[in-house]
Amino acid sequence: MKSDRRKRSTDLTRRSAVAAGLAAAAGASASTVEYPNILWLVSEDNNPFIGGYGDAVAHTPTIDRLAKDGVLYRHAYSTAPVCAPSRFALITGAHAESNAPANQMRAVSRLPAGWRTTPEFLRDRGYHCTNNAKTDYNCAIDAAKIWNRSGSDAHWRQRPTGAPFFAIFNHETTHESRLFRSTPGRVAPEMVRVPAYLPDLPDVRSDIASYYNLMERLDGQLAARLAELEVDGLADNTIVFYYSDNGGALPRSKRYCYEEGLRCALIVRFPPRWAHLAPVKAGGVVETPVSFIDLPPTVLALAGAPQPLQMQGRPLFPRRARRGVDYAFGMRNRMDERYDMVRTVTDGHYRYVRNYMPHRPAGQNQAYAWQAKGYQAWEASHRKGNAPAAQEAFWRPRPFEELFDLSRDRDQLTNLAAEPAQRSVLTRLRRALNGHMLALNDNGFIPEGSPLEGFDATRVPGAYPLARIMALAAAAGAGKPANLGLFRQAIRDPNEVIRYWAATGLVILGAEAAPAVEDLRARLQAEPSPQVRVALAEALCAAGEAVEGVRAMETLLALDGVPVRLYALNALTWVGPAASVVLPAIKAAGAGVGEPLRSASLYLGLSLEGRYT
Repeated sequence: MKSDRRKRSTDLTRRSAVAAGLAAAAGASASTVEYPNILWLVSEDNNPFIGGYGDAVAHTPTIDRLAKDGVLYRHAYSTAPVCAPSRFALITGAHAESNAPANQMRAVSRLPAGWRTTPEFLRDRGYHCTNNAKTDYNCAIDAAKIWNRSGSDAHWRQRPTGAPFFAIFNHETTHESRLFRSTPGRVAPEMVRVPAYLPDLPDVRSDIASYYNLMERLDGQLAARLAELEVDGLADNTIVFYYSDNGGALPRSKRYCYEEGLRCALIVRFPPRWAHLAPVKAGGVVETPVSFIDLPPTVLALAGAPQPLQMQGRPLFPRRARRGVDYAFGMRNRMDERYDMVRTVTDGHYRYVRNYMPHRPAGQNQAYAWQAKGYQAWEASHRKGNAPAAQEAFWRPRPFEELFDLSRDRDQLTNLAAEPAQRSVLTRLRRALNGHMLALNDNGFIPEGSPLEGFDATRVPGAYPLARIMALAAAAGAGKPANLGLFRQAIRDPNEVIRYWAATGLVILGAEAAPAVEDLRARLQAEPSPQVRVALAEALCAAGEAVEGVRAMETLLALDGVPVRLYALNALTWVGPAASVVLPAIKAAGAGVGEPLRSASLYLGLSLEGRYT
């Protein structure tokens, strides 16, 4: 561990020297060099439905021109397949899973003492920083305090004369909500490709066509913003970034740790005076994978600022080829009302996915996303029971590990994790992901709402034995009866997170956990953590004691605190008809409260009553 800390310290020191290197490359000292304006043009929820990325259906002349004049990153990835955890990374330079509950969708985490935000660091360098207008940072940050201006009127034109600017413009034109009704335009449904994991149905095609048409609208809005830059005479001193905050909004995109959920466009245009910073010449392509965790240290380096220790990425440029392999990491925990835990890594050629809750299907009903007709059509096709295996996989339990060859399997349908020929690739990516999670002190194993959550709390010696937790969670995900004794012992462990994953291991074993029933009963009586009690109660249900387990969850539905009730509703969703005996408590748990509880309660109630459509 000490050697790891020394290595990280040396690495951070090296990266903090980038600013001085930029000044030298510009032919001036760090104290006299002029720094560029920085413009971020951000779209929402889209993969590269862009001509410059080789999409023949797309009509995106403005973005294509940016790529021709700039640098296109072929394999660029958000840190999470949804906006809030991704935007936490953009505002802090740290992965959301290093500071729970920022890893959960729509949570309010607290920054550790001494942490500051990307615009605050830039303001220290004299930059005028504006945000127009989305925040959604998943933490307790006051946007009015960190930006010079944040809102629908924020613009670089409000800066003091001569001040450099950092300006963000967020475009919601392509947000997933725009798919809730069709958007006619140049692209018609019969023109699009339907991925093999989706049914080829009219509503699915309509959603895909609508997305192309929304991208064309976005392209026009970007053209107008770039025209403002030209009119103001600022184009020759402004580095322009275009990217999406996370992957696409079509079914099995946003919220899911596949290419479609994490892969984004990233194009950077350098004016001639700053072309020496580009990793390749104008019109060139960077093929190695990059992560949006690198964007905050990139803009600090452009501003001549040293990289703070809190930032976990490294500047994108100047960035030359290096020995070894570049990786981009991704994650998910709770999305809206549904709990899951997935970690993933790609080297641009392969994607490795680790499903820590493989007993849950990827396709858990989510009220917000299901407003799109494509999701409704897909679920209707699934419920008819005659869909092809490629389309059914979304609705069924998953393997603990998945490995996909992206060059041959663009839709990620063929899992190569068990193939002997891929053993070395699997081992390499498995080790890379383990090392990343340990380096971050990944908080994602902690049940939401636990007092253990947080950057500082998980770094108290002995409080969060991550290596041991990861090993236990891997054993749970494997679903092997040989681990029954391990789980029976671990549900009595002094550590809450160990007990939670031991109980989850028993849930995954299902009926094969029956020998542990008496252990579960005893532990349920003694367990102080309500989140762990939910997992113990579900394990009782899975082991054949459904009535007893459901009654235990009935008391948990009445407790204060959204996470506990939400855990219970999620567990009861998979218990089956036995949950009907507590239907009044299920309905009461979602009455007059926030959206996740209300949606989970409504879906479960309608399903138990046979009224869900």
